[in-house]
Amino acid sequence: MPPVRPRDAASLVIHRRRPTHVEVLMGRRGSKARFKPGVYVFPGGGLDRADYRAQPARPLAEALVPQLAVASSQTKANALAMAAVREAHEEAGLMFGVPVSVGRVSHASWDEFRRAARAPDLGALQFLGRAITPSHQPIRYHARFFAAPADMFSGELAGDGELEDLRWIRIDDTAGLEMMEVQKLVLDTLVHRLAGRELPAQRLFFNWGRRNVIDA
Repeated sequence: MPPVRPRDAASLVIHRRRPTHVEVLMGRRGSKARFKPGVYVFPGGGLDRADYRAQPARPLAEALVPQLAVASSQTKANALAMAAVREAHEEAGLMFGVPVSVGRVSHASWDEFRRAARAPDLGALQFLGRAITPSHQPIRYHARFFAAPADMFSGELAGDGELEDLRWIRIDDTAGLEMMEVQKLVLDTLVHRLAGRELPAQRLFFNWGRRNVIDA
């Protein structure tokens, strides 16, 4: 059988500085999750059609578009970033949005943003990298990872229960957590960026079972 085609997906790495360390928001996939149960992940999920129709306050930076592997489509790049924002709100209860005129975001999946008269400022997002699930897996994703500091969000940490043990975790204290390779890669990229060291967004993929990491 040919490999399953990967589904487009996106995650949002929300981080905050503390006096002695940096924390990231992560949660554990439930034991009944279809994909990678029990592992710690950033809020995220699959791209929906609604993410194309919802309008951001500002688009994703044009320079990032080629790194997302979207055939140079600003529209799809925006939709992926919007998916990450939407999933962060659904799974963690946090809203990444700036004040806009009422009605700017106009789809049922984005009702709370519309009622709050807020829309995502995608131009403020960083892009950390992307990864494609190995071809032998029955469920596959082409996931993109964006990042934003916690002070750009509003709301209380809650969510829809999809992620268990949702909490702030010290970025230097994640070694004991069960994570996928891509989470480790994304965290390493974020650490370099926060320390002021330039590091391109990374791409993780597998070829004949071998792990490969190159610039996105």
